[in-house]
Amino acid sequence: MDDPKKYESIKYFVSVSGFALDILILIYLLLYGSVRIRDFAESVASSQATVVLVYILAVGLVFKVVELPLAFYSGYVIEHRFHLSRQTITDWVKDQLKGLALGIPLGVGAVEMIYYLLRAHPESWWLYAGVAFVVFVVAVTNLAPVLLLPLFFKFKPVDNADLQDRVARLARRTGARVCGIFEWSLGTKTRKANAAVVGWGNTRRIIVSDTLLENFTGEEIEVIMAHELCHHVKNHIWLGLAFQSILTMLGFYGLHRVLPHFSQVFGFRAPSDIAVFPLFALSISFLSLLVLPVVNYFSRRLETAADLYALDMTGDALAFVSSMEKLADLNMANRTPNKIIEFIFYSHPSIEDRIKLAADRVGQNVGI
Repeated sequence: MDDPKKYESIKYFVSVSGFALDILILIYLLLYGSVRIRDFAESVASSQATVVLVYILAVGLVFKVVELPLAFYSGYVIEHRFHLSRQTITDWVKDQLKGLALGIPLGVGAVEMIYYLLRAHPESWWLYAGVAFVVFVVAVTNLAPVLLLPLFFKFKPVDNADLQDRVARLARRTGARVCGIFEWSLGTKTRKANAAVVGWGNTRRIIVSDTLLENFTGEEIEVIMAHELCHHVKNHIWLGLAFQSILTMLGFYGLHRVLPHFSQVFGFRAPSDIAVFPLFALSISFLSLLVLPVVNYFSRRLETAADLYALDMTGDALAFVSSMEKLADLNMANRTPNKIIEFIFYSHPSIEDRIKLAADRVGQNVGI
């Protein structure tokens, strides 16, 4: 039998190894290679924007070549070894190419904007950059369900009459406007199951994987829908965006404070010198690692609130527990993770904690 703890350990080992490898590459570039790549870019480019473009494409190529074996091992080999993936290698490569086609323009555009602001507004670049990134994240959150996700998955409105009736009853009880329920073709790629609220405004919708619809009872799906409706009713998406926006602004301000000093320490021309990029990326990596436990703690709080909401709205703790058990089995989730690992890496409470929450809620409701 496949071991969820072993699966999780391997995935985290590969993830941490990849992160450490990226840090080592950035350190090497900072100490030895970045100036050479910048000089090469300046020798073939006629403008600052083109220098940035050539530099980023060269550095990006280095990272992609180094990271590709780990990505293949983690995303294809391990997933097949534990009987989770249903993708052929051709399908996996297609997804990688789609990701590159999407990521390269966005990544280059982001770096071009930052270095333009560093050159044009050296004292206030961090404010403009922070606002631009917040606007971008809000826009992507809105557009993802209609433009980005369909590049990788197919979606169609759920036509299950029983599920529609259950969601309609939940909507009446909660006073929420149902934002649309769509079947998510996750089963073409994996046996894992999932559901989520995506988008905002006119694109906000609940997406439910076909694997979940195939393997869960109506009562279990209703509990999961109640959980997702909570994210909609309680404006969790906006709370998440607000929290992320605060961290983004603080992060850019922190970079503004440290980059001038360390640029001088390493002998770069100025913070706007593209050769500083490895230092910029290292700073972002350090800040991201520093706030990761905080971000995940915030996420777990929202998920716990949604679990409580689902239990209160449906009054069906048995369906909640059985849905958690099935999710753990299908997704090969570690039900009792190491508490340190959970604190740092988990965006959702562990299965054990979620089941205990249901038991505690039942006890409260019956006066135990």
